[in-house]
Amino acid sequence: MFGVLYCIAPSISSPIPEMPKGKPAGIRCIQPTEDNQCQLFGLPDRPTVCSHFKAVVDVCGHNDPQAWVLMT
Repeated sequence: MFGVLYCIAPSISSPIPEMPKGKPAGIRCIQPTEDNQCQLFGLPDRPTVCSHFKAVVDVCGHNDPQAWVLMT
């Protein structure tokens, strides 16, 4: 679930398919599916920042509410 918060909370300045100007903070990326899987996972179109993101406690906390606070 923390990956999904990452797909919402921060801004992403890199172009994303169907989001050519990137993604503003607080706006859900268009790429996660209904079951919150990234449609771009493993594809060259996936932004480098997304590929390099690691869900660690310092960034994500121990649960969704902590993750939201830390990421925003």
